[in-house]
Amino acid sequence: MAPRPLSITLAALAALTVAGLVIGPVTAVILRAEAFSGFRPADWQALRFTLVQATLSAALSVLFAIPLARALARRRFVGRGVLVALLGAPFILPVIVAVLGLLAVFGQSGLLNRGLAPFGVPELQIYGLHGVVLAHVFFNLPLATRLILQGWLAMPAEQFRLAATLGMGRRAMWRAVELPMLRKIVPGAFAVIFVICLSSFAVALTLGGGPRATTLELAIYQSMRFDFDLARAAVLGLVQLALALCAGLIALRVTSLPVAAKGLDRIVPRWDRVDTLSRILDAVWIGLAALFLLTPLAMVVLNGVAEITTLGASVWQAAGHSIMVALGSTLLCLLWALPLATRWGEWLGLAGIALSPLVLGIGLFLIVRPFANPFELALYVTATVNAFVSLPFVLRILRPEAEAIRADYTRLRDALGLSAWAWGRWVFLPRLKRPLGFAAGLTAALSMGDLGVIALFADPDRATLPLKVYQLMGAYRMEQAAGAALLLLLLSLGLFWLFDRGGRVGSSP
Repeated sequence: MAPRPLSITLAALAALTVAGLVIGPVTAVILRAEAFSGFRPADWQALRFTLVQATLSAALSVLFAIPLARALARRRFVGRGVLVALLGAPFILPVIVAVLGLLAVFGQSGLLNRGLAPFGVPELQIYGLHGVVLAHVFFNLPLATRLILQGWLAMPAEQFRLAATLGMGRRAMWRAVELPMLRKIVPGAFAVIFVICLSSFAVALTLGGGPRATTLELAIYQSMRFDFDLARAAVLGLVQLALALCAGLIALRVTSLPVAAKGLDRIVPRWDRVDTLSRILDAVWIGLAALFLLTPLAMVVLNGVAEITTLGASVWQAAGHSIMVALGSTLLCLLWALPLATRWGEWLGLAGIALSPLVLGIGLFLIVRPFANPFELALYVTATVNAFVSLPFVLRILRPEAEAIRADYTRLRDALGLSAWAWGRWVFLPRLKRPLGFAAGLTAALSMGDLGVIALFADPDRATLPLKVYQLMGAYRMEQAAGAALLLLLLSLGLFWLFDRGGRVGSSP
């Protein structure tokens, strides 16, 4: 019996579940929003701040990424591969860990203020707009650099050969060869980072500076958690959803542009990197970027290593909750992703980017509330939302390999009459093991470090480790917070490594 009917059934069930997870909560939010009385001045301020911080964060991330990516494209040095690999680390880094590291460097008692104090420089403040933008640049500079670096590496070598033949200098080659590539790829990078910063919650929660530095996501949280104004939270959620949808559509539009012309894949050394000034500038950009990205992580390790063995029982309990949530969300996300690893399934999964996790959390709260205590279901709701948010990334990882397997082995499957079980057991899953392990590790790490929906629902007995770190920071117990943050970092990276390593052992090439 061919597996096609069962595959269609599983795909339909996964699609209906994901669609219901979108339609149900959004409908609940829309119905609740009818009781809203009107937009307040604070709501308009939150909207303005959201747009301003997202615009500044995206612009600065891309602006600094251009010379950094150019330097990495032009230079070969010991440790370059490690540095490029580390540029992907902030994507899976728990936000609360990064914030604690940034506070250790740029905070009131941080390295920078202590170093500037003997020179009489006024004390720098990290809270407010500049703090939020700083954190967003920390997270998104590596992403922008990777995107732009791919553009430089994708440029045909024939273009550089032609520029050398014509005797072009650095400025002429910049205008004729490199600038056209940047015009195609930079708008897409800006749009993607703008979407990410638009729905940022944990950064605004920890580094926002009061009412004048409140994002829409943070305003939703405050309406739910402190005012219990469900109607206001619902309307703010709809505004956030509309912004995310518009920005997401623009991002999809501008990221579909081609990057460079085709060539013959020849490697031609670049002559514009030999002069002393170019070497110095490239070294400065690479050094500053490494210092900016690695110093906060080093401070988290240094400050937390002495405290990790003295953590209380509540911290370890929260760590257990986080591990359960991470494993549950990973399993659920893969159950959705495997049957949806198709072109139309990936389009369905894009709802995970457009729909704010807090909007989804509010909708689920409204749906569950008449039947059960939502706070008792906090961990289950968090695992579900984390799985949904991770779905677009997992589908992007799995779909190319899944489609290649179907294209290569479908005729053999039909000829042998393999059952659905035999197809999955002996062909599909073994050959998908490597990307499946990477996708599982990514989902587990993202879920492990998430500080979003759990902040809406959790009580002290159901706190996850990121929420526990935030609570310790709020209580000014910074030493214990550093120890808990280091534990969170180790668990997040450990889960990612275990799943990714498991996918590589014995997998098909």
